[in-house]
Amino acid sequence: MKLGLGLYKSLLNDRNLRFAKQAGATHIVAQLVDYVKGDDSPSLTRNYLDGWGWTHNKNKPWTKEDLTDLRKLVESHGLTLAAIENFDPAHWYDILLDGPEKRNQLELIKQNIRNAGMAGIPMIGYYFSLAGVWGWSVREEGRGMPMTVGYDASAIDSDQPIPKGMVWNMRYETGEGFHEPVTETEMWDRLEEFLNAVMPVAVEHDVRLVAHPDDPPVKSLRKTGRLFYSTSQYEKLIDLYPSPNNGLELCLGTLQEMEHSDVYGFVEKHCKAGNIGYIHFRNVKGKVPDYREVFVDEGDLDMIRILKILKENRYEGVLIPDHTPEMTCPGPWHAGMAFALGYMRGAIQTLEHI
Repeated sequence: MKLGLGLYKSLLNDRNLRFAKQAGATHIVAQLVDYVKGDDSPSLTRNYLDGWGWTHNKNKPWTKEDLTDLRKLVESHGLTLAAIENFDPAHWYDILLDGPEKRNQLELIKQNIRNAGMAGIPMIGYYFSLAGVWGWSVREEGRGMPMTVGYDASAIDSDQPIPKGMVWNMRYETGEGFHEPVTETEMWDRLEEFLNAVMPVAVEHDVRLVAHPDDPPVKSLRKTGRLFYSTSQYEKLIDLYPSPNNGLELCLGTLQEMEHSDVYGFVEKHCKAGNIGYIHFRNVKGKVPDYREVFVDEGDLDMIRILKILKENRYEGVLIPDHTPEMTCPGPWHAGMAFALGYMRGAIQTLEHI
């Protein structure tokens, strides 16, 4: 097991790479989508119901040169760039929408994958969803009452349609009106077409594509069908395109949020099968339709049990903290991440000596 840290685009700099190294991380998962901003105080505990912001990257694929420079920057701090997380909504909105630019955007995504492989980046995480991560509410809750996010279906209108010009809760252009409703079956068809188009390129360039489960894990959101809202739905991905390059971006918190989920059994099954790429190591209290993200050691999941399962099944991938409550101090995000990384590092080191 390897300890990593995920960094948003605005945090991909020397200062935060030093922070990662100081906290004991050895690997970085980089997000190139500019949706959670702030070098000193990135925050998830804001009102993002109207969107994460704008993306202005239409027809601007990731270049081999930029990706290579990023890898070299990470390596200059004695760290390894394990993965890129999330395709830019401006790169693939019509793939998700089955719109007129779909063919061009499939070629752009293929180019992103080629360039990642040529730059020496072995993995890309993605989230195949129209609504994306949406519906969070913010409040002070948990040990010491930190600011944290969660989902309470009674606090939102989950059928609120998605405005035209937006997917994945980000604006890629202005638009009037709303996207038409989309069924779950239609989304599965679009995912299958996507995988059939891009996976051969991923295989050729030795890049693994790993999919994140639906957060929040609900069957329908904003009049759009979801794909991975239960563990049984999530593992259908593996059968949809059988390949070592097709895998799971395993978010433990999201799995625990799912109704009737057996997270321990799921992790053991797919760890044994080699289906897990990297892992979002976070904890929650509650399940849909009402849950709250909490500190890694105070939620409903037994995180030490998870680590034992990973060790017993010889998992050699990367674990990152993902989200964390924001601690009451001048650097809320950094403090929360440092706490999570310290817990994870101590637990992993302890298990290594048992």
